[in-house]
Amino acid sequence: MGTSNAFGGSDGTKPLVPSWLSDDGVPAAPPAIPQASPPPNGIPPPVPMPPTLLPIPSAGDPSRFTAARNNFSRFATSGGRDRASLGRAVSHYVSTSSGGGSTAAQRMGASRRAGSQLVNFLSGAVANGPREALRTLKLEHLAGRPVEEVFMGLIEYVCPEGGTIDDGIAREAFIETIADLADNGITNFDALTIDQLQTIFELYATHAIEARLCNDIGAKAITLPASVGDASNVQTQLLDFIRRSVADALTSARAGIQALTPSLVMGFVTKVYEQAFAILQSMGEAEADAE
Repeated sequence: MGTSNAFGGSDGTKPLVPSWLSDDGVPAAPPAIPQASPPPNGIPPPVPMPPTLLPIPSAGDPSRFTAARNNFSRFATSGGRDRASLGRAVSHYVSTSSGGGSTAAQRMGASRRAGSQLVNFLSGAVANGPREALRTLKLEHLAGRPVEEVFMGLIEYVCPEGGTIDDGIAREAFIETIADLADNGITNFDALTIDQLQTIFELYATHAIEARLCNDIGAKAITLPASVGDASNVQTQLLDFIRRSVADALTSARAGIQALTPSLVMGFVTKVYEQAFAILQSMGEAEADAE
């Protein structure tokens, strides 16, 4: 939840999905300006038509984060014991604050792009061997190095540093993923398996969703618990809640992960995010109803 301390949270009036974000998570290129041809015989050319600009999306509802924030604050204040408030916070976040699972996934622009880069690289490492995968990125010097060192060498390929909060979320999620590798039994990059590929992407998507949610509705909640132990419990429970949704989303997609080609990876990653958010909403509703 490191990013949550650096940002005051969205004010709700911003559009759900920025107009500059394309479907593949890459900022859309600006429209081309037609170039005029040299005038024949000194006759001025006609004035070119102005380029067609992307429509400006309507402003969001300024109160759309209120219910999610209030419930998340109650969960944090309880030190992680008020599970019903956690359930209401995440269900409101997906359904109301983010406009549903599909729109929530679109808002993960940089994280979807980084996830696709990560899956592309790891798929190549499993299929062609880790040394060949590293060679394609001119990172041969990392062959045989500890897994954490290999992944730190990948950071500029997976999630290059950018100036937006979205870029920061993607990068923070990757760094958190590296820190979790050993605890999840991933210690030898040269022996990477398809199951470990799935685990790495599961960790990455989990941290990305957690960082996005905390930036939107939990920006100050980490200061609410009465003790360090309570704060740790809040973070652990939230992370576990999100990871279960990502794991369930990956279960149905796992069968096709070995057959992914570079052109299919973005669609696969987007679908996992969409399903994870939808499952997160359902899990939250069930937790709230169990009160």
